[in-house]
Amino acid sequence: METIGHLLGLQPAPAEILIIDQSREHEAETNDRLSALQNEGRIRWIRLPAPSIPHAMNAGLSAAAHDIVLFLDDDIVPDQDLVAAHARAQREGCAIVAGQVLQPGEGPLPHGEQSPRFRFCSSERRFVSELMGGNFSIQRRLALELGGFDENFVEVAYRFEAEFSERALGAGNRILFEPAASIRHLKAAEGGTRSYGNYLKSIRPGHSVGEYYYLLRSRNTSKRLMKMLKRPLRAVATKHHLRQPWWIPVTLIAEALGFGWAVLLYFRGPRLISEQK
Repeated sequence: METIGHLLGLQPAPAEILIIDQSREHEAETNDRLSALQNEGRIRWIRLPAPSIPHAMNAGLSAAAHDIVLFLDDDIVPDQDLVAAHARAQREGCAIVAGQVLQPGEGPLPHGEQSPRFRFCSSERRFVSELMGGNFSIQRRLALELGGFDENFVEVAYRFEAEFSERALGAGNRILFEPAASIRHLKAAEGGTRSYGNYLKSIRPGHSVGEYYYLLRSRNTSKRLMKMLKRPLRAVATKHHLRQPWWIPVTLIAEALGFGWAVLLYFRGPRLISEQK
């Protein structure tokens, strides 16, 4: 609810606010507040039966009534200039605009002080090869032409942004990073796809299937095999596993299950908006 309150207070205000609700249940007070905001016409509240990031984004894309759609996480504090900064960049002819994302305890990198690998806390306005699903805007027409977001990125949907970015760039589009369109990400512990748990302490494959599926779909065939081979080793090369090595076989089983699931999804083919009509 805090994020919704921040969005309602933005100036200029968003033309509409769609709440794509993936939480299985809310406290009565939260339900009452969401219902009241919808009845007042201040939000549109769309409930989904099960958590799925790409399905939620496709639902929002389909329901949106305006030409530009701004996707945001549900646990953020937006900069007051967020909507205006996205709108300015879109008016310049940039159909896809990625905004700045500041993680807990993180500040913007000073201009000119950049890391070797691009980070979304950067202060440098530039074209980039990827976006973060929690803060980017896109022309609705273009997003629909691209087929929306692949719903084969199940559960935590890791790497769905990378696959969408590759598809957009492959179709001749560019992604502009606009640091003035900034949010602070709070990393809430509950709600939505966070219900799938901590990947360090789970045998469930939902945290690994996304990357394996992405690598199987990637056009960069020269690197994907090596990355798939390295993935299980990286998954157990953590301080958690060093301190509690009995979790290593659990994590490796989760990785194997995730790979098998990804293979099945790959051969089934992508689940885009166009394929579901």
